[in-house]
Amino acid sequence: MTDRPLTLMAVHAHPDDEATGTGGILARYAAEGVRTVLVTCTDGGCGDGPSGTKPGDPGHDPAAVARMRRQELEVSCEALKISNLEMLDYADSGMMGWPSNDAPGSFWQTPVEEGAARLAELLRHYRPDVVVTYDENGFYGHPDHIQANRITMAALEMTGLTPKVYWTTMPRSMMQRFGEIMREFHEDMPEPDPAEAAAMAEIGLPDDEITTWVDTTAFSGQKFDALAAHASQGENIFFLKMGKERFAELMGTETFVRVKDTTGEALPENDLFAGLR
Repeated sequence: MTDRPLTLMAVHAHPDDEATGTGGILARYAAEGVRTVLVTCTDGGCGDGPSGTKPGDPGHDPAAVARMRRQELEVSCEALKISNLEMLDYADSGMMGWPSNDAPGSFWQTPVEEGAARLAELLRHYRPDVVVTYDENGFYGHPDHIQANRITMAALEMTGLTPKVYWTTMPRSMMQRFGEIMREFHEDMPEPDPAEAAAMAEIGLPDDEITTWVDTTAFSGQKFDALAAHASQGENIFFLKMGKERFAELMGTETFVRVKDTTGEALPENDLFAGLR
């Protein structure tokens, strides 16, 4: 027997990512006595600045944005009762194709083995039972999300640790529902062009390919508050427009694909810690 608590580690790219796809599980498992560790890989400096100043606009100061977003992240962690926050503090690479992708020191330009070695230190320290990150395409092709996947999988290889490993995903049925809801809130939103619509249709997975469905309905309020903590990015956080009641109705389940496992627990499952307790 050991005194080490069951531990969940979520590896995310930017401040606010922790709330969007994993806020429910972080809050739920913290409430169940699990130690929750959040690793945020970048400083978020390519986010919106005060008053909505966009990257590349006059007055956008990535260093100032990073400081502001760090403060917001700490408030989000309080809302989700996250036990430990670890910042790798790489420079935000921006969206795919932005000039910031090529900036020296950006996460996207960091050699995978370098980022993996730093994450491996944290894995050895916390020895998580469950690790959650993005899939190989970073869910929707964001370079920092892709890089987070790469360093996570490489770090696990470096350490030889064998936690259950999950990639975040979304049922395509829910993606379709989100599209309907976005049009409901934005009646003047134009229909996407065919190429964009085809790309959107490839995000997420068919429902029957999702291995793990976790009910986090009881923690939707905390998840909403965590998202709201990232007020500077509110323009980009569509879910905040729903209000708490609608948000709980639509965002009460978080879904994953189990990619590494030593428990042999049957699939589909409804608990990331199935077979571990």
